[in-house]
Amino acid sequence: MGMRYGLNFFPSFRLTDCSTADYYDQVLRLAERGDQLGYTSAKCVEHYFNFYGGHSPSPIVLLSAIAARTRYLRPITGAVIPAFNHPIKLAAELAMLDNICQGRLDVGFGRVFIPEEFDAFGVPMDESRQRFEEAVDVITRLWTEERVTHHGHFVRLDNIRLMPRPVQRPHPPIWIAAVATRASFEEAGRRGHHLMLVPYAGSVDRTAELLDVYTGAWAAAGHPSGGFRIQVSIHVYIAPTHAAAIEGFRRPVERYIEVFSDAMNSWEGRMSGDYAGYQQVVAGVRAQTPQKLMDSHTALVGTPGEVAEQLAYLRSKLGDFEPSMQINFGGMTDADAFRTLELFASEVVPKIDRTPIGE
Repeated sequence: MGMRYGLNFFPSFRLTDCSTADYYDQVLRLAERGDQLGYTSAKCVEHYFNFYGGHSPSPIVLLSAIAARTRYLRPITGAVIPAFNHPIKLAAELAMLDNICQGRLDVGFGRVFIPEEFDAFGVPMDESRQRFEEAVDVITRLWTEERVTHHGHFVRLDNIRLMPRPVQRPHPPIWIAAVATRASFEEAGRRGHHLMLVPYAGSVDRTAELLDVYTGAWAAAGHPSGGFRIQVSIHVYIAPTHAAAIEGFRRPVERYIEVFSDAMNSWEGRMSGDYAGYQQVVAGVRAQTPQKLMDSHTALVGTPGEVAEQLAYLRSKLGDFEPSMQINFGGMTDADAFRTLELFASEVVPKIDRTPIGE
């Protein structure tokens, strides 16, 4: 098949930019038009409390609305957070969504990384990885086994039969969200899960190193060669001229950086063994500027031709990935978001499809 390319709906706006209801309305219209244009996925996040992601506390709710407005693209949770949800409820609601969309669902799980969210749910950060791995195992069993008994560290189930069951057999594809922790990449590869990458906090070279960890673990575990899939979350802004793209990108991405930095405030004075290296991530977020995002190739900004070149470069570094594109970040107007949506599909994708990886 041709190139996969998806939408990533990650709210990062203040209420002075737009209302919550207007944001959801824009998301649904973008998804509906994207489905007509050949976009292959639409992803939603789970976050709380902050203007960074907090307008999307339930990706399942928003994806249900997207599923009802689309026919072809795959709704994908990017990601749901097992640490904040009972595995029975999460497994059942995801199975329900897979039925609503007639077996189009992909399920991304994440560990989340904002301390105040852990505090609010009463979950110690140092339990994050263990809770995550146990929950993903339990959810997979609930989808595939007739009855599940599990006496684990955090979850106790006795003879539970899940309803409903997913449409997809044995279950929807599973993706793991990974940002900066080497162990996350290794574990995802070992377990044979697909990978959602978020490279904004580091360099492309560092991301490539972590990808090697993932693919190495995948191969060492004996999973089928080349059977993995990779998504990369990335900001995209396209305009008819270079100058218009640079200028139009600046305000919404500055809003994104601002609300992201605010959300990281709860890292002050915090350390967690499950989040090794996250102090550097926090520092990296706070040091971001629109120009640095472009220079590091973690945003694609320019004319359609320039964006095609930037994406081809990224693919030469990271391999054949599916861009999961934020195109309506920072409280962006309809005109800006829909222009990028249309131009990427009509003018960027044909150029990329003709460009072999590595050139």
